[in-house]
Amino acid sequence: MTRIAVIDKKKCNPHGCGNYLCAKVCPVNRMGEQCIVEGPDKKALIDEKLCTGCGICPKKCPFGAITIINLPEELDKEPIHRYGVNGFALYNLPTPLFGKVIGIIGRNGIGKSTAMKILSNNLKPNLGREHNAGIKEVIEYFKGTEAQAYFEKLRDDKIIISYKPQQVDLIPKQFNGTVKELLEKVDQKNIFDSIVKELELENLLDSKLHELSGGELQRLAIAATSMKKANVYFFDEPTSYLDIKQRMKISRFIKSLADENTAVMVIEHDLIVLDYMADMIHLMYGHESVYGVVSGLKTTKNGINVYLSGFLKEENVRFRDNAIKFERHAQQKESKPFILTEWEGFEHSLGRFRLNAESGLLSKGDVVGILGQNGIGKTTFVKILAGVIDEKNKLNLRVSYKPQYLEASDELVITALQRAIQKFEIEIIRPLNLKELFMRKISELSGGELQKVAIAHCLSQDADIYLMDEPSAYLDVEQRLIVAKVIRDVMFTTGKSAMIVDHDLLFIDSLSDKLLIFEGIPAVQGLAKSPMSMRDGMNAFLRELNITFRRDEENHRPRINKEDSVKDREQKAEGKLYYS
Repeated sequence: MTRIAVIDKKKCNPHGCGNYLCAKVCPVNRMGEQCIVEGPDKKALIDEKLCTGCGICPKKCPFGAITIINLPEELDKEPIHRYGVNGFALYNLPTPLFGKVIGIIGRNGIGKSTAMKILSNNLKPNLGREHNAGIKEVIEYFKGTEAQAYFEKLRDDKIIISYKPQQVDLIPKQFNGTVKELLEKVDQKNIFDSIVKELELENLLDSKLHELSGGELQRLAIAATSMKKANVYFFDEPTSYLDIKQRMKISRFIKSLADENTAVMVIEHDLIVLDYMADMIHLMYGHESVYGVVSGLKTTKNGINVYLSGFLKEENVRFRDNAIKFERHAQQKESKPFILTEWEGFEHSLGRFRLNAESGLLSKGDVVGILGQNGIGKTTFVKILAGVIDEKNKLNLRVSYKPQYLEASDELVITALQRAIQKFEIEIIRPLNLKELFMRKISELSGGELQKVAIAHCLSQDADIYLMDEPSAYLDVEQRLIVAKVIRDVMFTTGKSAMIVDHDLLFIDSLSDKLLIFEGIPAVQGLAKSPMSMRDGMNAFLRELNITFRRDEENHRPRINKEDSVKDREQKAEGKLYYS
């Protein structure tokens, strides 16, 4: 059996545990062998060949720095890449196909971006050794697979790559000019005018890159990637920071790039968008920050359903204990609900932007999803209700507010989450897997970790209503669905209410009882409508997007109907764009 031992060097603290506690408790060491020793970097080092997988050192390590995993029997050869001794290991690679958009789905920290960097030639694989492998060795490693043909074409310069990285916020640090200057510099196809128009960048051309929002940087990065003469395009999380309308537009645009001479590969956490955009997908499973495995290629529908089921039949691998299913929304009860709060219609101006809000009411136990384009006043509206700005229109309630942009500090997670630990161990701490973060500083957390801590802190406050702005940002598919369930469960057990701003339709669909829709013109004026039923709200929202939703027959997840399909035409004719 293949065994892998991984040490998180950031967590490993030999001085703090009394000088290599793991080595002291290791049975192999106690028998005179050197299984766990001090490494060159003064951190613990485990010899995987000597390790028996007894499980003692992971349990005894006070910092949770050690993970030892017995790998599936199918992984009988070396990884395609490993980040050093006792580091993360990646097994297999997804394969681009010409004429297709290939999607990649999987949790954070499981090697999706590493796989894409190897395929795009931004990272040289090492086949689990200390030095990088040559192209000849990589081709031999993949002998008899689609990947062999891909790397042979890469070797022969028959593949030209264009790559959009995940972290678009780093772009201003790499280029100091304007949007126009950057796009003109990378435009190898002479398509400047058409791309600028299609991706709605006309009003940004004279802007400096450091002045752009996350969504604007994302569209700029996608434009720049597509303007390069390439036959394989890679997009790492192309819809982050984008609103739903922009996500649909970007999905159609990325789909249009694939033809018989061009392959496209996409990493995406928005399941509805991935389902719509990809022709086929690879699943990635394993253990976060320890190892990742790439599955065989599957049709998009089947692949997503297999991912949600948690069981790969062909590989005979169960990578999640439970299947994820989606509940049908219950019909609104006829009985009069207990009204928690009401607000009068109001106006608010911010520079040249004007926000108008209709009057509305919130019932006890309601979870209201808030949908609308970027720059249309959603964050401003929530801040007003929370009393962060314009106090005269704030709710006359105890409010717990999670902002869109999260602030880091040197406070320990365990200190920040004291109330959550004391009151909501089962409801919040365990499902969000926060215990392993307790002894870390908030400033040391990743975007996804920081988001989960902020959500836990918000939900644990003693409040009547919880206002959360984009809680799904930085989270992977599974984390988003867990967070949706946590929010619903906390509201159910406490009898409190919540209002949630987000752009992931599946996330909003999973947790909402009602919807509050924003209309208007971004950066000019926005109108917050009164909260309405899920059916009425979604019908109104989908009508503006000109799409229809159906439920998957296997797990009831929401899916977008193919444009102008029989189902799409039927639902539009009946005015039922959203399933019941």
